[in-house]
Amino acid sequence: MSAMDALPTGHTVRPPKLDDAETVLGLVQAYTTAVVGFADYTLDDVRDELTRPEFDPERDAWLVFDAAGAAVGYATADGKSGSDEVDVDVVSADPAVTDWLFARVLDRAREIGREGGHDKVAVDQCVYRDDVSLRARVGALGFQVATTFHRMRIDHAGAVPPPSPVAGLVLRQAVDEDVRRVVHEVWNASFAGQFGFVPKPYEAWHEKLDRKSIFDWSGMWLAELDGRPAGFLECTDQFADENCGYVGHLGVVAEARGRGVAKHLLRHAFSVDAGAGRVGTILHVDSNNPTPALGLYESVGMRPILVIDVWRGDFT
Repeated sequence: MSAMDALPTGHTVRPPKLDDAETVLGLVQAYTTAVVGFADYTLDDVRDELTRPEFDPERDAWLVFDAAGAAVGYATADGKSGSDEVDVDVVSADPAVTDWLFARVLDRAREIGREGGHDKVAVDQCVYRDDVSLRARVGALGFQVATTFHRMRIDHAGAVPPPSPVAGLVLRQAVDEDVRRVVHEVWNASFAGQFGFVPKPYEAWHEKLDRKSIFDWSGMWLAELDGRPAGFLECTDQFADENCGYVGHLGVVAEARGRGVAKHLLRHAFSVDAGAGRVGTILHVDSNNPTPALGLYESVGMRPILVIDVWRGDFT
């Protein structure tokens, strides 16, 4: 029997329940602190993960305990609307538990692919650049770096003025159904072709956002340029534990790019965050984005503070 077939002696595993959120939080925070020096995970993150649509903890998640009853491993497999892509996440400081969990998530990823009618599945695992051990593990399993995300931040010292007007540009808050439907169309159009993006029908898109504890529709804006949908901005409380605002997504349709829409949306977010007493604004940017997004964020004063690689493996 190989190390990936059985857990270490005395260890047990079961699907996590919502009541386990604090247990999972402690495990993941200890892991991230050891790797990057801070607890890059919140209780809202855990709860939202365990209750998101299209996710069944009974089949898609594992929580491992050692012989003394301490949580020592956690993993999830998350399908994307019937596509051939599956996001996985494995967390453990014990190499034997890590191996066992990867065997489970890859088996489940293959099942998710087959359920969607796919013979092959692309599996993505995010890895901090500083996580030497996990990088070696996923490399040995056949994963390769597919893209790199930079966490960007700008600090706010007091009030930040709203952005200067752009001719023909109007922002509309997505508190009404008609605005949300247009944002959904812009979302799918502006992210088409980007790494890992799988379009969702409106109902699934709306439900996923609506169920997030860190999100409110007042944090979503539609940008209209010369009376036509041009872009959108989604802000959340994902980094409220750092007293920072978070730009979860920002997109501009191809025909509106180069006209200052993205910079206006960013500066709008900065102004709103500073006005709410936030000390900064954070976002993540794909360095292989087909649009020059990294340069855009640097041009408005944001700086990279963390590097996260996405490792991808193809499995049949």
